[in-house]
Amino acid sequence: KQLEVIKGIVPNALRVAVIGSSIEPGNVQVLQELELAARAFKVQLQILDIVEPKNVDSAFRTVAKGRADAILMLQSPILSILPAQFIGHATKSRLPAIYPRSDFVDAGGLMSYGVSRIDLGRRAVVYVDKILKGAKPSDLPVEQPAKFDFVINMKTAKALGIKIPNSIMVQATKVIA
Repeated sequence: KQLEVIKGIVPNALRVAVIGSSIEPGNVQVLQELELAARAFKVQLQILDIVEPKNVDSAFRTVAKGRADAILMLQSPILSILPAQFIGHATKSRLPAIYPRSDFVDAGGLMSYGVSRIDLGRRAVVYVDKILKGAKPSDLPVEQPAKFDFVINMKTAKALGIKIPNSIMVQATKVIA
């Protein structure tokens, strides 16, 4: 979905830099799915593996050298502690970026698409309630996230000179004006 949103905003995008960390458990599968989507959208992925916070600056130099048209950031605890640094680099590079969490957009990033943390919290409360009432955790089903948030920061879009099409705007769960 993140790649679909990028192509909706930057239809001529040919190269998308994917910034993530190989030590994040789910990212291997996410990258496989992104590769499939990239073929469908006819974009080339530039995958940048950041395993330490000190590698962020060099990763963005690589993004610039690779002439990426957009940035897609994967979920990672290492990367999540540096929202201002990522947003600053993306803004300085004048590249549209999509982040995995809305706090990046609240801090000035362009957009995010990811699991609704509020919904995850609500679902966790239901599980805790069942356990406190005697259910065995091993008997409870594993659930996939069911609700996703798509947030757009229009101030950032304007600063980057990006016009967000109406077809994308109507998908947003929150728009920062």
